[in-house]
Amino acid sequence: MPSRIMVFSTLIVVGFALLALSFRKGGHAGPGIAASSDSLVSQQAFLDVYRVLMSPRCMNCHPAGDVPLQGDDSHLHTQGVKRGPEGRGLYALKCTNCHQSSNTPGLNMPPGVSDWHLPPANMRMVFQGRSAHDLALQMVDPKRNGGKSKQDLIEHMKTDLVRWAWHPGDGRTKPPLSYEEFTARFKDWIEKGAVAPPAGAK
Repeated sequence: MPSRIMVFSTLIVVGFALLALSFRKGGHAGPGIAASSDSLVSQQAFLDVYRVLMSPRCMNCHPAGDVPLQGDDSHLHTQGVKRGPEGRGLYALKCTNCHQSSNTPGLNMPPGVSDWHLPPANMRMVFQGRSAHDLALQMVDPKRNGGKSKQDLIEHMKTDLVRWAWHPGDGRTKPPLSYEEFTARFKDWIEKGAVAPPAGAK
């Protein structure tokens, strides 16, 4: 009798294993497998987004220090410009002294768009030096992104200040994706779970 029970139990285990395998091969994945697929899509989407965020047009306004960056080589801003508490410059050196509501005509002349500024000092939102893993975690953390929800982040990408990166003026390179590609990939990242790529991913 005990041997029959063991054989019966073994058949049940094997049956469940074969059933699970058939579901996988037949494309009828359970919730865990579907979630894993979404996770991979989300991670890859952010790696595409990351290429844009690390381009000079984005990173220059998200420096590790309190001095904005300039140029395609991301050198420190000249004239001693600093962030200031609100991200709009310090003392008499305000951003809008030179950065007007549109680009100044001419090669490498001061760029401009409405509401030109850096993130404020209490929420610096640093891109420079961040890995894809760390930057993804930072972007969805309300304590570090200015209290923004995931939907707020999507809306932020529609602002004139973000859109400016694709109209930077003469002498400046544009981000590696088109604006439409960037926003589509950013939305994919958010809607598929806003998953951070693993540490070391590129």
